[in-house]
Amino acid sequence: MQTQVPLVSKQGATNMTGVDSEIDLTNGWVDPRILGGRLLDFTTRHKGEPLNVIISSKSDPYILSEIGFSIYAKQAGLCSPYFCELNLECLGLHYGNIHQANLGDGNERQDEQMLARQYYFMRPGGPVLGTCWESLAGGNHFRSWKQNGTKANSGAWFLGVSKEEHSGKHHMIIPDGYNIGRDFLVAQAVSSPTHWNSLWWQAEVEWVEGLLEPRNDGVNHGIDQDGLVAVLTVTRL
Repeated sequence: MQTQVPLVSKQGATNMTGVDSEIDLTNGWVDPRILGGRLLDFTTRHKGEPLNVIISSKSDPYILSEIGFSIYAKQAGLCSPYFCELNLECLGLHYGNIHQANLGDGNERQDEQMLARQYYFMRPGGPVLGTCWESLAGGNHFRSWKQNGTKANSGAWFLGVSKEEHSGKHHMIIPDGYNIGRDFLVAQAVSSPTHWNSLWWQAEVEWVEGLLEPRNDGVNHGIDQDGLVAVLTVTRL
C-alpha cells in the first residue's frame, strides 16, 4: 500500500545552526547538542537516522506521559490501536535493530522507548493485519525517546520518523524516506483535531533548521534528508 503524503508548508523555518551555551527549558525542548547529544540516533557504530520530529513539552501534559503519547499516536492514525505500545509492534515482536539516542540530557545513549508502525486495516474478527501488515509490506513508522535526564529535563519527545520498505528488503528506508515519513506524520497531526473518549487535541507545527545537517553525512543508508525538524505542540481543546 502506498502512503499518500499531503503537502506540508515549511515556510518561515527557525534557524538554529549555532549551538547555545545554556540550557533553556522555556522552549519546550532542549537542543541535544549543547551537552554533547545529537539529532541523529545511533543505528550502527558509525551511522544514524534523523530525529526529525519533536513533541514539545508545551503540549498537553497527558500527551507527554508514556500512556498518553501512545494513545495520541493511535488516535492520530500513526500506528495500530492494538500494537502501538511502548517497545511493542507486530504481535509484540521487534523487527529490526534497537536504536539508541543521546538527547543531551545527561542520560547518555538510551534505547528507543517506542517503536510505532502505521496501521492500515483490520480483518473481520481481529486486528492482527494492522501493524503486522506494515511489518510485511512496509510503510510509515517512528521510534521515540523522551528527554528527561537530570541535566536537561524538558519532558519533550524526540521522534525518528521514516517510511520503509517491506520485510523482504529488511525494512530499508525508501528513497527520500526520512522526509516523506516526517511530512506524513506532521500532516496527520495538524490536519484535524484528534480525540479519544472525551479528550480532543490539535497540533501546531514549527519548522526548525540547523539542528541537522542536510544531505546524508552520517545518515543511515546514505539517504539524503533536508535537515528540517518539525516541532509539534499538541494542545487540548
